[in-house]
Amino acid sequence: MLLPQINQPGDLKKLPAEQLAPLAQEIRQFLIEKLSVTGGHLASNLGVVELTLALHYCYESPKDKFIFDVGHQAYVHKILTGRQEKFDSLRKYKGLCGFVKRAESEHDVWEAGHSSTSLSAAMGMALARDLKGEDNKVVAVIGDGALTGGMAFEALNHIGHEKKNLLVVLNDNEMSIAPNVGAMHNYLSRVRSDKHYLRAKDDVESLIKKIPAIGGKLARTAEKVKDSLKYMMVPGVLFEELGFKYIGPIDGHDLPKLLETFRQSDNIDGPVLVHVVTTKGKGYKPAEADSHKWHGISPYKIESGKTLKSAGNPMYTEVFGKTLIELAEQDERIVAVTPAMPGGSGLMEFAAKFPKRMIDVGIAEQHAATLCAAMAMEGMKPVFAVYSTFMQRAYDQIVHDICRHNANVMFAIDRAGFVGADGETHQGVYDIAFLRHIPNMVLMMPKDENELRHMMKTALDYDQGPIGFRYPRVNGLGVALDPVLKSIPIGSWETVREGEHCAILAVGPMVQTALAAAEQLKSSGIQASVVNARFLKPLDEKMLTDLASGGVKLLVMEEASQAGGLGSAVLEFYASRGIEHAEVRILGVPDCFIEHGSIKEQQQEAGLTAEHAADLIREIVTGSRLALRAGMPS
Repeated sequence: MLLPQINQPGDLKKLPAEQLAPLAQEIRQFLIEKLSVTGGHLASNLGVVELTLALHYCYESPKDKFIFDVGHQAYVHKILTGRQEKFDSLRKYKGLCGFVKRAESEHDVWEAGHSSTSLSAAMGMALARDLKGEDNKVVAVIGDGALTGGMAFEALNHIGHEKKNLLVVLNDNEMSIAPNVGAMHNYLSRVRSDKHYLRAKDDVESLIKKIPAIGGKLARTAEKVKDSLKYMMVPGVLFEELGFKYIGPIDGHDLPKLLETFRQSDNIDGPVLVHVVTTKGKGYKPAEADSHKWHGISPYKIESGKTLKSAGNPMYTEVFGKTLIELAEQDERIVAVTPAMPGGSGLMEFAAKFPKRMIDVGIAEQHAATLCAAMAMEGMKPVFAVYSTFMQRAYDQIVHDICRHNANVMFAIDRAGFVGADGETHQGVYDIAFLRHIPNMVLMMPKDENELRHMMKTALDYDQGPIGFRYPRVNGLGVALDPVLKSIPIGSWETVREGEHCAILAVGPMVQTALAAAEQLKSSGIQASVVNARFLKPLDEKMLTDLASGGVKLLVMEEASQAGGLGSAVLEFYASRGIEHAEVRILGVPDCFIEHGSIKEQQQEAGLTAEHAADLIREIVTGSRLALRAGMPS
């Protein structure tokens, strides 16, 4: 066994190159076995085993900087940098992060959970290196999907202009190699990366230009011939024109070729792009056969590939997808728009039924938002289906192109609230704060899956501007679904439990938590009412006024950033009306990033539990400060 001998990248370098292939097989088996228990990003990591081995074999981490775009494909990197023993805790609370994590290792130099950031980060590190007079390598690994993000092209443009020494590895696991590439292309790649050839080419061009009268003209002619040959025979001409030396495409599972290519690339001044072609799920048949399903997988049986996820009520995402089909059958204006997440957003059935009304723009949230605004202006009903965390990337377009135009765009905001194992880079806890303050925006969140359906009908019927409905990454409650959908009056809340001493204003899943807290308070003689504060903007101003007039003390519960959320909106309302006697406490996500774990564990860390809410209510009602439960924030 080779893998137990590898605790740091230096151990890898002690192996002869011939032993890297059997090591790759051991790593694949390790990943298949470990992730069958923990779940995680299997297919993408099985696809980069040889690539990661070659990088660590050729370069010296952490002196040389490895920047993985998104970071979900860095499991092999973690294995090679001393974290094998921690894989049993992968994506678990206080365990090994599923993405690159600087606090875990000195070898993790750049964190990401969103795509297309690696090239900008690589450029920044290359600039810092040169300003400090250092000589380390900078290597960015980016997938072909991430190149659809505009930020990646912005960075390519800058890198090519500045001509900084850095290596970009394009991990292409979708496109096939063109049939006319063949041996000639492999030869050209090898020749163009040869240091002696490059020096000779420069010398010849310099010599030609010195020939009197005809030198300059001849040189220009030679350049045109070179460009013509390049356009005819060399793939990757786009990268060449952007200022990169392009090498590839090469087999990303051919270790000797990878080692040779990375060593050749070191002989080239300026930015180099190495195009490697890999197979997602390589070495595990179920993952190779369905790389989409196995991109992020729950625990499974190794022999059959059957997942072990227990059956439950439909996810909110599934209810959204099916309801959108119902509405689209009734209204031909509906068009679904997604930034590369048709499966995750529950739109696969919609796409099959309405292929012309399903638009996947790739990883391009900014483009998607502006596209939706323009479609709305032309009388369509675009539904921007997007994860809360990814919607952050389109903030300017939401303000400038959608809300400022008062465009009638429907926002379907998935993964709102805690998201569990994906952790801090994916938490959907900030959208209330960054949407609520934008003029013309209407924002709501349902207490259950049936109310989600009615909110979707509300959004469809609303024709006065942008409107969003947000929903969590959890199973529904299993409530009955009304066959007839009706619009909910804009800005209306509902009381779901009557009380007298105090009221809990809760939103989304926190309504159930608030009901549980109210039940606990009965033993203390406290009758708490619970309000489903389903509209985050506009607020139910009449209910808030009535509650204050009755002297009712309030606790606001939200699985969202406490700063700028519903609680802030309530306080702003009372302050703007000069209502000074209202007593309001806020229980939301504190001013820190909540890391990976289960959603329940994340709620406990933030204090968003029935027990903690009940403690706060007792304190509010009795006026005495009770000791809070261990582990709960004060």
